[in-house]
Amino acid sequence: MTAQTHTEFVEAFYRISQDRVNKIVILTGAGRDFITDVDWSSFGNAADPGVWSQVHDEGVQVLENIANIRVPVIAAIEGRAHIHSDYALLANVIVAAEGATFQDVGHYAAGVAPGDGIFTTWSYRAGAGRAEAFLLDPKPLPARTAQEWGVVAEVVPNGQALTRAQELAKLYLKAPEVTRRNTRIHFIQPLKERIVREVGYGLSLEGASAADLVKSIQAKSESVAQKGRVA
Repeated sequence: MTAQTHTEFVEAFYRISQDRVNKIVILTGAGRDFITDVDWSSFGNAADPGVWSQVHDEGVQVLENIANIRVPVIAAIEGRAHIHSDYALLANVIVAAEGATFQDVGHYAAGVAPGDGIFTTWSYRAGAGRAEAFLLDPKPLPARTAQEWGVVAEVVPNGQALTRAQELAKLYLKAPEVTRRNTRIHFIQPLKERIVREVGYGLSLEGASAADLVKSIQAKSESVAQKGRVA
């Protein structure tokens, strides 16, 4: 995840949501993993209000755009979904490989509040108590545990998540088009309402915590530099 991809996801999911030619959407990673980490430096200074204003707007827009996809969405997760697993949790069904893990390495573990929708989606799918524990002590969550929590629908052998997602897509395509579209719209509506209500506020809290983290890091660097000059 880089600042560029963060921007590009907004447009990509908007176009997908607007394209009525789409019948089913499968969301997956491009390789052995989903998303593993963040290139923090690409975002610039998170304490700069102008920088965070863009992060805030894109963070809200990308989730709303995924939620606005009006056909069934299947997530196929191989490997590590350690950044923005909230994207996957906006799918109607998640198929995960046996070795897949879910984690949030981009917020509390990095020193910032998890306000970008990660709590909204995990608390909606798994319950608030599990979501809070998952985010406050971010350790890899195995696919089987995520299935027990009701987040993952199916666990399949490694390397088979996309194949199984495609099988489900063919099954879903047997229903009439309007039925498929209206079912997705119906199923996603409660979560969409929470996204609209919570994520803008959450990203404001995250931005304040990110600014405080930058301030703390800068203060430590200045203190080390001063000690070096004294020495």
